[in-house]
Amino acid sequence: MSAPHDSRADSRADARPPLVVVGAGHAGLEAAFAAARVGASVVVVTGRLDTIGLTPCNPSVGGVAKGHLVHEIHALGGFMGQAADACAIHGRVLNLSKGPAVHSTRLQVDKARYAANARAALLGHPGVKVIEGLVAAIRVEGSAVRGVELEDGQTLPAAAVVVTTGTFLGGVLHTGASQTPGGRVGEAPASALSLQLAALGFRLVRLKTGTPPRLDRATIDWGRLEAQGSDDPFPRFCAPDDPEAPPRLPEVHCHITYTNEAVHELIRARLHDSPMYSGQIEGVGPRYCPSIEDKVVRFGDRPRHQIFLEPEGLDPDALVYPNGISTSLPADVQADMVHAIDGLEDTRIVRPGYAVEYDAVDARALTHALASKDIEGLYFAGQINGTSGYEEAGIQGLIAGANAALWLGGRPPLHIERDQGYAGVLVDDLVTVGCDEPYRMFTSRAEYRMQLREDNADARLTELAYAAGLVDQARRDRVRQRRERVDACAHTLQREGDAPDMPAWIAKKARAQLVYAGYIDRQRREVARIRGESGDLPIPSDLDYFSLEGLNRESAERLTAVRPSSTAQAARIPGITPGALACVWAHARLLRRAAKTANSNANT
Repeated sequence: MSAPHDSRADSRADARPPLVVVGAGHAGLEAAFAAARVGASVVVVTGRLDTIGLTPCNPSVGGVAKGHLVHEIHALGGFMGQAADACAIHGRVLNLSKGPAVHSTRLQVDKARYAANARAALLGHPGVKVIEGLVAAIRVEGSAVRGVELEDGQTLPAAAVVVTTGTFLGGVLHTGASQTPGGRVGEAPASALSLQLAALGFRLVRLKTGTPPRLDRATIDWGRLEAQGSDDPFPRFCAPDDPEAPPRLPEVHCHITYTNEAVHELIRARLHDSPMYSGQIEGVGPRYCPSIEDKVVRFGDRPRHQIFLEPEGLDPDALVYPNGISTSLPADVQADMVHAIDGLEDTRIVRPGYAVEYDAVDARALTHALASKDIEGLYFAGQINGTSGYEEAGIQGLIAGANAALWLGGRPPLHIERDQGYAGVLVDDLVTVGCDEPYRMFTSRAEYRMQLREDNADARLTELAYAAGLVDQARRDRVRQRRERVDACAHTLQREGDAPDMPAWIAKKARAQLVYAGYIDRQRREVARIRGESGDLPIPSDLDYFSLEGLNRESAERLTAVRPSSTAQAARIPGITPGALACVWAHARLLRRAAKTANSNANT
């Protein structure tokens, strides 16, 4: 499978130093492909060629809100959705009991095939050169990027640099009392680069994530476990009319088991051996993806916790990922814990779980283009910005890579508003408020989620992608035709209640459009008003938000913490609902009227 490539890029490349991407994980891949599509000459520096495009944690792409991000990556011409479709072996749509706005696709992929596709796409891309090496420093002259320095002493000139180091920045692996420098098992960390970024003035925060042990599938008693198949029809990120939609792989079943009180007692008895509880780990872990130790401590009243046993591939020797028991306990404790779980009594642990502690940059030092505010030509994307997950990394990589290339070409940046995409929510959250724990996307973070559905990602973002040079005219025309079919189907459904001549996938999009039509129309008017298209209103710095009638306490706390200077800035605060913004806007309007009246009286 080849990476998306825009032939227009070749004619736009010039003889200037290349755009350098540091890292070839999910953020690095999307950054490289996006920059090349826009027209930059790209050099990717990665520690090892054989680790390009790894899915080192769970073997899945998508999930709650994460599926929205993958659909948006695909709508912007990116790699992840098409690659996931090509390598999917199990698929479900989550949140089906709720409205279509929060339906979220999750595909489990064959990890070996996904990485192989990524390597082939990157190494075979005509606009990208790949170098094996570790970046020790960013070369900065004055306040501008000039290149990167490798640990072997080599210097690479660069007109712009996109840093996508994942968990490698000052990375340390923890299993019990054992500590090993690294970003993943067997891979060295980027310690020198971490120190240099701090010296350049970036504030670093220490974060933590983790992974469960990997299991030998041949030693699991599958007959005692509950099987979980895929949805029918099998979900995909590519639309049925996409010419790049890849063929399907065979499917596998996942299986479900549970922890029990014996497991919980074992964990409680050995908590002192967990780096998270012994004080060995200082970094903050993800609140919404806790380790099994955290689950047992925080939810002590629960008799069991669900575990999804997910095969990591089709090959007989592919390992099994026990989703739900991420841990950094000592290896012997992990073995005892696994053997106390139903169906896993005789299971062999091939590789123990571990926690990884790493440095991240405070993303408030970045613009909405994911560019440094102080160093010209320097961009950051992925876990280095404090996020967790392949999907959050991928969309950041695409945005940073595209914007670095657009900046080199003297063109306006790609900017996605909060009401245009989950990508806009993610970036705005990071650069406006930052994060003190690994940031994970949820549908609840998007105040305009009714209009930010998976099914309309192409309609929302393709025009932006075309304007930036991320997709070609043929792709744009196809999306326009698709949107016209959906509109026509919606009109038929509204008039006649049935659309027998339309494909099921078009009818599904049309029904979702009709469900939210009235609400979205009202919300768009609200967005226009709050965003300041009818006038951005100033807000006093000493405003007592807790005294505003109609404003709940959570919103008042968020507004008080940020102290926005205007209604437009208030609209960018994560978690502020349209109703809360309407309340603030109305109060700001009253204050402006009062000020005008006072000035008028003073003048007379």
